[in-house]
Amino acid sequence: MSECRDDTPKQITAEDRARWERVKQRLRVELGDAVYNSWFTRLELDRIEDRNLHLTVPTRFLKSWVQSHYAPRIKSRVATEFKTIESVLIDVRSSARKARSRANETETGPESPSAAHTAKISTATATSSENGVSSTSSRRSARAQTTTDHASLIGSPLDKRLSFSSFLVGPSNQLAYAAACRVAESRPGETPMFNPLYAHAGVGLGKTHLLQALAHAANENNRRVIYLTAERFMSGFVSSLTAQTSIAFKERLRAIDLLIIDDVQFLQGKSIQQEFCHTLNALIDAGRQVVVAADRPPSDLDTLDERVLSRFKGGLCVDIGPLDDALRANILSARITAASDSHPDFLVPEDVVAYVARTIVTNGRDLEGAVNRLLAHSTLTGAPLTIETAEVAIRDLVRTQDPRRVKIDDIQKLVANHYNISRADILSSRRTANVVRPRQIAMYLSKVLTLRSLPEIGRRFGGRDHTTVLHAVRKIEELASKDKGLAEVIDLLKRILNEN
Repeated sequence: MSECRDDTPKQITAEDRARWERVKQRLRVELGDAVYNSWFTRLELDRIEDRNLHLTVPTRFLKSWVQSHYAPRIKSRVATEFKTIESVLIDVRSSARKARSRANETETGPESPSAAHTAKISTATATSSENGVSSTSSRRSARAQTTTDHASLIGSPLDKRLSFSSFLVGPSNQLAYAAACRVAESRPGETPMFNPLYAHAGVGLGKTHLLQALAHAANENNRRVIYLTAERFMSGFVSSLTAQTSIAFKERLRAIDLLIIDDVQFLQGKSIQQEFCHTLNALIDAGRQVVVAADRPPSDLDTLDERVLSRFKGGLCVDIGPLDDALRANILSARITAASDSHPDFLVPEDVVAYVARTIVTNGRDLEGAVNRLLAHSTLTGAPLTIETAEVAIRDLVRTQDPRRVKIDDIQKLVANHYNISRADILSSRRTANVVRPRQIAMYLSKVLTLRSLPEIGRRFGGRDHTTVLHAVRKIEELASKDKGLAEVIDLLKRILNEN
């Protein structure tokens, strides 16, 4: 009598979901918020089946990217929490559901392959069928689904609230605002004055608001415009390759009047960057407008192709700087007015507005969070808002003023110059003593003088793993505690970097 394996899917329990949440939190800590938010927020626990943990994502591109770049790390973290799991499988959500449905429909008895086994094969191949007509139909269905997915990836959704009329202007964003307005006012067929227009800003300073406002205005001006995040561009390109519609994808992008790409710092992959470069060149050479935004200037985008960076540098580069006191007060007043529309009793005295504007100096999102906390305090307690109550309400948003605004590029250049080597040596794979120690010092300074995560620092040092950075930090800390001369050199480098 043959042995039968029990492939019945295990029902996901509350404890399973708690374990999966711990896995995700561990990944967020290790990889940093930027990487986690880009690739892991839509990764979901689907089922546990025959010692296999099944995860799902919404698109084929996301599945391919996560499997290629993070599969070992995910498996390692899953093994820590799920002791009986032997492997981790990632499926596309729609494909996983269809595979399970086909498996259930074709189950015929003990002599047939198990339903779970059939589902696994179907998910992996997506084409197997004993009937030729059925196989062809399946392929057509898959092609239609892919084409639909591809179409939906052309153009990221726009928020109607993010318009020029709601964008508050101050000295820190005046140039960027004026340049965006000039682009929006251009007529089809006009030669662009600034091409490409490149805007860069830190988190919550309004670059996405400005880009979406530009897209809205261009639409109203009867211009063909597509607004895309870098992730949407990558997804659309990969989906078009899968669906064999890449020519249509390219033609649609190159037939528009205005292409807007947000968060271009996340653009990764050699073939994707090459296609982006070709699209960029085709649009600019044809006199079409391109607008790009990132969280740093082009010179700091070490992961992008040099030809793309050269195009960026050839256009107008505008910086959206930190919010000044007056602009922060205006943003607060606007947010409070909007909140008062739905809560007429929400009144914030001017001295409280001034106090919050002086205290929350980071970005617009923190200011919006402050208004939400004031609103909650006012509506839930019924007590009038004073500076004392506001201090309590926004306490979690108040951050110690960090004087460090040091760039990793500056650290690498200073350390290289001090040790009479080149910055290219620091980024290289060379392991000679005259290079390794300066590289470790530069990594250490990057950790203590910037707010970058270990994985991001590793990427900025030639694509190294975060464990390499952690080893360097610990090594320099250990050596500096024993070597007075090294400690003095590090203190000197810190002073130079903080004074510049």
